[in-house]
Amino acid sequence: MYKPEQLLIFTTCPDADIACRIATALVEAKLAACVQIGQAVESIYQWDNNICQSHEVPMQIKCMTTDYPAIEQLVITMHPYEVPEFIATPIIGGFGPYLQWIKDNSPS
Repeated sequence: MYKPEQLLIFTTCPDADIACRIATALVEAKLAACVQIGQAVESIYQWDNNICQSHEVPMQIKCMTTDYPAIEQLVITMHPYEVPEFIATPIIGGFGPYLQWIKDNSPS
């Protein structure tokens, strides 16, 4: 059975400065080959039985599945939210040289 080696992890931050600090820490620690920081989005969600609305900055983390626990720990430690969004999805296909680049730049 095929087991994906790479992951795409999604998270959001309350602002670009926090997103940049987390992204830099992940790449410097060689836990992620690349972290993309997007433009601010408007999020509407339920929290403590209230409907909330806030600006958030989305992030996409490209990494190896074996590094997931360390990435989660780093993000959770640096993130200001009590319960940050943190969703990982396996990369089940893609351009071979790019997938190899993720592997080469995220040594486990």
